[in-house]
Amino acid sequence: MWNLFIRAKINKKKLLLLLVFISLQVLGTLYLPTLTANILNEGVLQADLDKVYEIGKSMLLVAVGTGAAAILSTYLSADVSAKFSRNIRNMFFKKTQLLSIQDFKQFKTSSLITRATNDVEQVQAMLSMFFEMLLPMPFVVIIGMILAYLKEPQMAMIIFITMFIFFVIAALLINKVMPMFDQVQSGLDQINERVGQFFSGIRVIRAFNRTKLEQQQMNESFHRFAKLNIRINRWFALMMPLILLILNVATVAIVWFGAERINARDMQIGDITAVMEYAMNILFYSVMALYSFVMMPRAITCAKRIREVLNYSPEIEDGKETMNVRTEKAKLEFNNVSFCYSDAENPVLHNVSFTCEAGTTTAIIGGTGSGKSTIAKLVPRLIDTQGGEVLLNGYALADVPQRELRKQIGFVPQKAYLFSGTIAENLRHGNKSATEEEINHALSIAQATPFISSLPHGIKTTVSQGGSNFSGGQKQRLAIAKMLMKKPQVYVFDDSFSALDFKTDAALRKALKEETKEAIVIYVAQRISTIKDADQIIVLDEGNVVGKGTHHELLRSCPHYLDIARSQLSEEELV
Repeated sequence: MWNLFIRAKINKKKLLLLLVFISLQVLGTLYLPTLTANILNEGVLQADLDKVYEIGKSMLLVAVGTGAAAILSTYLSADVSAKFSRNIRNMFFKKTQLLSIQDFKQFKTSSLITRATNDVEQVQAMLSMFFEMLLPMPFVVIIGMILAYLKEPQMAMIIFITMFIFFVIAALLINKVMPMFDQVQSGLDQINERVGQFFSGIRVIRAFNRTKLEQQQMNESFHRFAKLNIRINRWFALMMPLILLILNVATVAIVWFGAERINARDMQIGDITAVMEYAMNILFYSVMALYSFVMMPRAITCAKRIREVLNYSPEIEDGKETMNVRTEKAKLEFNNVSFCYSDAENPVLHNVSFTCEAGTTTAIIGGTGSGKSTIAKLVPRLIDTQGGEVLLNGYALADVPQRELRKQIGFVPQKAYLFSGTIAENLRHGNKSATEEEINHALSIAQATPFISSLPHGIKTTVSQGGSNFSGGQKQRLAIAKMLMKKPQVYVFDDSFSALDFKTDAALRKALKEETKEAIVIYVAQRISTIKDADQIIVLDEGNVVGKGTHHELLRSCPHYLDIARSQLSEEELV
């Protein structure tokens, strides 16, 4: 936790003020019993009303000052804790932006969500408790014990023994619940994953009539989580009555022993009152500290999970050079590129080589699992090569800062995704300063104008999360329009036309050809009819390039391409 606190870069002036107000609160709290003893011994017992007024004024001033210090320390504690949480979440989010697709397999999305929300919240709560309960406790205990000892050594020993018992109980409890808190956070990860999967796949679940089965699996996850929390709460339920019993026994012991000392005239009534107040303050802070100690294992577990992400070295790291890779004539080269996913037994790509020039269109085709989408992901460096290299305008992608690289590359994935907001806001992801005229131009090329114009609010229409209020074809066209807003040097379409009808597909490709005539265009496709006019077609089979050339060249020279063509085209179309 200390490591996270340092990394959060909290305002040092506020932190110093917080420590000052905590110190003043502690001093005031411990000084009041002394004044109480004085007002009883020197005022009430001596029937000296002036002394009562004099000391009473001092007590009032100290009480007001202590209260003000307590309010200010609580305010600053809340402020520091909240800003700690804000800074850690910002760092966490920035770190997740650096993770590659492979890295997201290391940390599941559901786990990242839990860590960024619940885990940070737990650490924030612990930090607030630390400032308000744990930090003052040593000072209250040490100074209070000294003052109590000066009043009556044997009564101070009662307080010391009580505290010792408290912390033995805390140590035993922490040892028991620490492993359980690890399981609690993992259980939250699993619940988030299952709930997210249920909501994402609700259509499929209903289509296959699996609602009851999913509900049963959900109930099992909830039951396991609840059972674990019940086990933890049972330990707390056992601890709290035990602590209250010890506290009450200690109070009775102090009163009984104090009464004996007063009867023997070895102690004044004011002194016993002061010792009682010291004891109550010491035991109160000890109980609060004990509660904090009990909650600490969960916070430590959460802090550890947060650090795992913050300390993780991303698979893909930025090149150290600052450069501008944009040129008048773009060129993309794959030189003996190989790649294997971390959870796969065999490589997806084997020594793939080809070159794309500005003003040309390259199509990539092959069977399922042949590596088409992997090539598409390598271009914007969503994943990194494990052999060979990819170059853009003569620069190896590994040497180019990711931000600069992705300025030059437009990428539309297989599954189009839209963000909450309006259509215009989504399209401005490609160019935040785009005018309405530029937006309409991109929509026109993407063949989205007809359905956009039919909407009551046009480009100001609200988009649901993920674009769930649009059809698959509409989402694809909007995703393509968003990419066109960037005006990149390389356009990558990863089977991005799959939900379009043939007429819309043909019109879109024709409009794209004019718009992208100075750029490199790469299509990942399944339908040969849509790529026949490509300047270069790369044919993949099990990660190997088995053919390269134009449509007619491949029909003559590549048996694999011919088999695909025969499965999709008539004999007349093959001629």
